[in-house]
Order: sequence, then structure tokens, then C-alpha cells
Amino acid sequence: MTTATAHQPTSDKPKAVPGRSVIFKIKRCDGPGKPFRWESFKVPTEPGSNVISCLKWIAANPTTTDGKQTTPVVWDSGCLEEVCGACTMVINGRVRQSCSCLIDDYAPREGDTVTLEPMSKFPVIRDLWVDRERMFNALERVKGWVPIDGTYNLGAGPQESPEHQQMRYALSECMTCGCCLEACPQFLKEEDPKNWDTAFIGAQAISQARYFNEHETGARLKGDRMDVLTGPGGVSDCGNAQNCVKVCPKHIPLTESIGAVGRSATVHAIKKFFLGH
Repeated sequence: MTTATAHQPTSDKPKAVPGRSVIFKIKRCDGPGKPFRWESFKVPTEPGSNVISCLKWIAANPTTTDGKQTTPVVWDSGCLEEVCGACTMVINGRVRQSCSCLIDDYAPREGDTVTLEPMSKFPVIRDLWVDRERMFNALERVKGWVPIDGTYNLGAGPQESPEHQQMRYALSECMTCGCCLEACPQFLKEEDPKNWDTAFIGAQAISQARYFNEHETGARLKGDRMDVLTGPGGVSDCGNAQNCVKVCPKHIPLTESIGAVGRSATVHAIKKFFLGH
């Protein structure tokens, strides 16, 4: 299981050697339910190379270090600038985006090894590409949107203070990448969609529920969101490991969101008990 204390680059690493070759050790799988295997590739690097550029080199030269011809490695990516969240994988034991992972930091010397694995909490489609549908299902469960039907003729929208806007802006940067869930010991792999509604929903959906609850119009659906988050797999299932906030690439205050939603859940439950709705 990925932990928040796994290897990551440090400032005292040696300066990158120009023209060096790096060994990529990659955990591979040919499809859902197929066995895993490890393959290694020797990749020449250029200054500023990232994991994605090295994977592209492997795709064009799919020959392992022992001279075996193999299939190109499969991965997912989109924006290549740490915005879409699609290229998340486990790199040297730590979950992060591969587009922003620079080889000069992770493998500065000749013959250094970079280990790539798919996230373990989601079904593997092939190689490093996983199915993140469960995360989007969680956003549907907490109604992660602002209900604007019928509001077009009501004039200007609600105003908010700069301080409140700044707080919500930090929450808005979530890109549904899965880092927080991969590092969370309470978020367990669950491939059967029938069980998603009772398994722990995770920090990503909890924080997004807070984001929309804090919007004046979005708060119209707050009750529905809190019904989900006070039910099975809701905010009370969080074990407070705080791994999520340590691995979030956008530095979103996830533990603050969990605390805030937990307090809201208490108020919501008391109101439902006394008011019956």
C-alpha cells in the first residue's frame, strides 16, 4: 500500500548527469484480471525529461534490458501540466502525477532506477492505466455541482468576500486525480459498483461537498449531500491518518475539509433527529 512517507526527491540529491541512461522498472498487466509482471527498460534521458517523455521513448523502443521485444507500455495522460489528473501513478513508492515528475530529480545518476506502478485502489485497465470511474461516481453521489436551472432571469449571482472566495478557490483545484485515495488506508479497493455506495467515499468527494456547500446557490443541495456523508461510507469512516493531505499535488487542505464536514454532519444529524427532516 502506498504511504505518505515513501521515497521522494530531496534537496541534497546530486546534480543530474547529462547524457545518462536511466532504468525504468515497470509493473505491467495485459488487461483486467490478467497477471502482473515486471519489465525493465534502459532509457536515455535529456535535461528536463519527465516520466511521460520517457514512457513515450519506451513506446517507440519497446525492448527490455535483457533484449526482449515487448508491447509498448500503456498509460493515461491528458494535459501534461498537472491539471487533468489522468497520469497519476505510483513512482518510486509514492503516488503522484507523472507529467510533473522530473527525471533530473528522481534519477540524477547513470543507471539510477525509476519504478512505476499503477494505483492499487482502482481496477487496472492495462499496465499503468487504471479506471477512476468510482471517483466520478462519488461526485455524483454528493451532487458536486451548483443547481442553476431557473436562475438565469434572477439577476446577478450571490457575492462573497475575498476571504471566503480564497478558501473556496483552494478547494476548487481538485482534479480528481486519486492521489488522496491511493494513500488513504480507509479507502479500500472495491471493483463492484454495487458496493461503492457503502464503502468509504474518501477525502476527494468530502472536500468537494464542502466546496459546493460553501457556495450560496450550491448550498441548496447541502441537505442531500449531508445525507450521503452521514450515511454508510461517509465522513465518520475517516480514520484521520492524514495521508491524503500529504500527497495532494495541489496542497488542498483536505483534513480541514474533513473536519468542517464532520462538524456539519453532527449539526445535520441533530436537526434530522429533532425536526424529522
